[in-house]
Amino acid sequence: MYKKSNVFPLLLSLAIASGFASGLVHAAEETAPNKRPVKVIADSRIEVGAPSGNAALPLYVSRDWTVPQPGVTRAVLVFHGRLRDADVYWRSAQKALKASGDTEHTMMIVPQFLADADIPAHQLPENVLHWEWESWMGGESANGPASLSSFDAIDAILMQLSDRKRFPNLKDVVIAGHSGGAQVVQRYAVVGKGEEVLSKLGMHVRYVVANPSSYLYFSEDRPQPAAASCPQFNQWKYGWPGAPAYAKLKTPAAYEDAYAARDVVYLLGTADTNPKHPALDKSCSAETQGPYRFARGSSYFAYMQQRHPKMVAQRLLKVEGVGHDGDAMFTSACGVAVLFDKGTCEQAGGQ
Repeated sequence: MYKKSNVFPLLLSLAIASGFASGLVHAAEETAPNKRPVKVIADSRIEVGAPSGNAALPLYVSRDWTVPQPGVTRAVLVFHGRLRDADVYWRSAQKALKASGDTEHTMMIVPQFLADADIPAHQLPENVLHWEWESWMGGESANGPASLSSFDAIDAILMQLSDRKRFPNLKDVVIAGHSGGAQVVQRYAVVGKGEEVLSKLGMHVRYVVANPSSYLYFSEDRPQPAAASCPQFNQWKYGWPGAPAYAKLKTPAAYEDAYAARDVVYLLGTADTNPKHPALDKSCSAETQGPYRFARGSSYFAYMQQRHPKMVAQRLLKVEGVGHDGDAMFTSACGVAVLFDKGTCEQAGGQ
């Protein structure tokens, strides 16, 4: 007589559990690099101050900017991505600088936006700024030690550069970011206070936005329709509602007009086309901007052209054959051209 066995249900349960666990491990492997302490902390500090308090931001800087640097005519800021790996971007920045051939007159700066977990992991002082994982990308306030935003931190760096006693011959300031770093750069290009100060001193400011997952829109228009289940698609950092206090000093229309007149380069890798890339923002808010980064950037530039037909300050430059790779983007011919105004970027509409 056939007897019902408990072996098959047990094996089936184990298989399901194993598959589920494997899926969890696979998912963890995709997100874990961003959700654990960084390996290296930048070796310099700058004080960031605002009415809400004072704190320190780690960064790499290629010169001693506490003393006069009359030889510096260009400063290039490069912002890391969601991994907060400023050391990696520092090496890429140095590589790009070497390719430009202008090491004598250029100062490189790579800031580092740390996460809460980085502070105890490296036993850092209490005055070091730290955010909730990725919140710095949208200009959100730090969790401590003071309520300072990533925009405040960028302001502090630019105010340092505005000191004509230290930088009497500084002419050009380039603010560049890749991936998550490009997100904070693009939002800062819209609402940042620093350019106005530097412009009055005769300095030119350029923003290089390389392969971000999303952009700040000025209306509810999007390349893809928003699903009924995504009513928040136009909330900050994708649109204006819910913007932080830093971004409320002017009307959105005033910010948009100023942004359209700013020197912004959308530097896009033509191979950054993976809709399932583990670091791609797949929220419904981001999905309305397109399926992958190259499409999202191309659509956003077209959106700006449509809203500002006479816009000439902004450009889209393509880095052929490059995917989501900050090093390859910034050390490419087009990367070197927009960061240092050296060499050429041969393409229609390029330099």
